Amino acid sequence: MARILIVGGSLGGLMAANLLHRRGHDVRVLERSARSLDGRGAGIVTHAQLLATLRECGVAVDEDLGVPVAGRVVLGRDGQALCRWDYPQLLTSWGRLYTVLRAALPTSIQQHGAQVNAVSQDEHGVTATLADGQTQQADLLLACDGIRSAVRQALAPAVAPHYAGYVAWRGVCDEANLSQTTRQTLFDAFGFGLPDNEQMLGYPVAGENNRTDAGHRRWNFVWYRPAAAGADLTALMTDADGQHHPDGIAPHQVSWRQIATMREQARALLAPQFAEIVEKTAVPFLQPIYDLASEQLAFERVAMLGDAAFVARPHVGMGVTKAGEDAMALAQALDAHGATPLALQHYQTQRLAAGAAVVERGRQLGAYLQAGAASNITRDANTVMRETAVDADAVPGH
Repeated sequence: MARILIVGGSLGGLMAANLLHRRGHDVRVLERSARSLDGRGAGIVTHAQLLATLRECGVAVDEDLGVPVAGRVVLGRDGQALCRWDYPQLLTSWGRLYTVLRAALPTSIQQHGAQVNAVSQDEHGVTATLADGQTQQADLLLACDGIRSAVRQALAPAVAPHYAGYVAWRGVCDEANLSQTTRQTLFDAFGFGLPDNEQMLGYPVAGENNRTDAGHRRWNFVWYRPAAAGADLTALMTDADGQHHPDGIAPHQVSWRQIATMREQARALLAPQFAEIVEKTAVPFLQPIYDLASEQLAFERVAMLGDAAFVARPHVGMGVTKAGEDAMALAQALDAHGATPLALQHYQTQRLAAGAAVVERGRQLGAYLQAGAASNITRDANTVMRETAVDADAVPGH
């Protein structure tokens, strides 16, 4: 049994913790937030690989995990269907996965308010120094602390997020608040809208208390819009009091003026069903889209997983699935080679090219949305519908 520190208690960290704890390792999850993360929420597209990882984590994969849809539809500006595709999927949410993964772990191994300020290592082990000065020792340390990973910045400072040239407006809206037309059009499908050089998509997810029955679900939307780096992006990331938030703006900090403008443009550009959802979403939030690709994942007794290692644009719908595959590969490497630097090298061999491939695919799918490049690239509705957030074997020619 090895002692393993996991920096970051989000979905990737929790999947790694569950897999390693179930194999008998002494695991400690260090999460810098002082509070549980279960208030966060966004939709998650599941794939066969993610469901397999969840089962390995001890999570029940059943009708309570999410909302099934039978297929996809693209709506034109008038609200009528431009094309459809029968493609069954299970749609869940970040909050639902977080709840079930946390519940599968003993609370004693999850430490909140534990910000890691420094990491050191030698041939015998690794030491994490926390913000309060305390230290924790282990055989291995796994960096699962996301796109702004402090561990990655210390070990690979040249690797940084690259802004893609567009943002995503996101939100969830209660099904009960929507018109009958919108409910009938969208709540049995994964829906798309394609204004020029933009992309709206969304799908049903569980509602309050994880209810998935009709009338009690929510609609999760993502609206991609070009925003040039510089003045355009700065304006979006500045709150109503003039405070700029370059590394991410919290939902409650997004300027009401920006939200009002976004809703006005939704009425002008989107199908009425999508415009209604945007209008009735109480707290829409804003996410700049980034790429991040690491050239190294293993650093002796430290390894990077999930978004700390690679961030692909959301069009592939693979962020959580990729983190799960990272966690599975890491667990299997430890099974074969023990808690050693050799195991982390084997993990790197398994996942380095795979992570780079997902990032590249995200770039290809999102290139037409980038500010300044959008006018040079066209994407037809049927292709966008069939290539966004699908299993790799569903993509023609893959």
